[in-house]
Amino acid sequence: MNHPDIDGGAQPAHLRRQARYSYFRARLNLLLGRQAAAQRLCRQALSFCDYTKAYRLLSQLQLPGEHYFKVLARVHAHVRPATYLEVGVSRGESLQLVGPGTLALGIDPEPRVGFTLAPNQKVFAQTSDAFFARPDVPALLGGKPLDMAFIDGMHHFEYALRDFVNIEPLCRPDSLIFIHDCYPIDARSAERDQTTGFWSGDIWRVIVLLKKYRPDLKIHTIGAPPTGLGLITRLDPTSTVLRSRLPELIAAGLALDFSQIAPLRPEALNLLPYDWLHVRQLLDSR
Repeated sequence: MNHPDIDGGAQPAHLRRQARYSYFRARLNLLLGRQAAAQRLCRQALSFCDYTKAYRLLSQLQLPGEHYFKVLARVHAHVRPATYLEVGVSRGESLQLVGPGTLALGIDPEPRVGFTLAPNQKVFAQTSDAFFARPDVPALLGGKPLDMAFIDGMHHFEYALRDFVNIEPLCRPDSLIFIHDCYPIDARSAERDQTTGFWSGDIWRVIVLLKKYRPDLKIHTIGAPPTGLGLITRLDPTSTVLRSRLPELIAAGLALDFSQIAPLRPEALNLLPYDWLHVRQLLDSR
């Protein structure tokens, strides 16, 4: 999502100049190998105004891995899921990563796919809640369990949590569920209400809640920029823990404050610094 203040466009000119100056100093320090100074200067730029370039550079410094699209492409090529479901299709970039042997379903209330879908792909222009209420979802998957899913819809945690609750029963225990935007860069971009062009929302709350209420799951947040990629394995399609307590969990999530996890983000969100060999080992050990 975009915000009208992207790169400080609505801020006073002198603040935009100061932000740009700090940002270019950050880039210079990065070239000189001074990563701590580069991070400090990015934060300085963001203290002047909402400067998206500084956010992007800061995300690369905090999560120095491959872009999440490249990670998902590697996963598709390695796992070759028979069935795949994606919540939040948007322009269809991640849907294009699906191989020809995978039956792929995409869900988005307002899809903006600018290419012709392959025969193995189908997009449903509806909300995920409406889609999962359909009685024919198993038939749409060809009567097969769901091998892999990617949740990248609304940036409010309760939507992602409901999507997980609805997706898990369709899966096998060794299926894969990915959730985007699990590792926010700072408190401002992690807020529920978008005030920055670079915005992950409060999806981080899903990871905290799943760790507490579903300790049986195996949860990692892969350090893929710009905002992390959650990976959840060892699923239990028969579990009713989350569905039976959903209002309670949403209330508990809303009660969480980012300041509670900010000092210990890597531990709180189970950050896995990106290394494809390590990720592949996780995929192979499901």
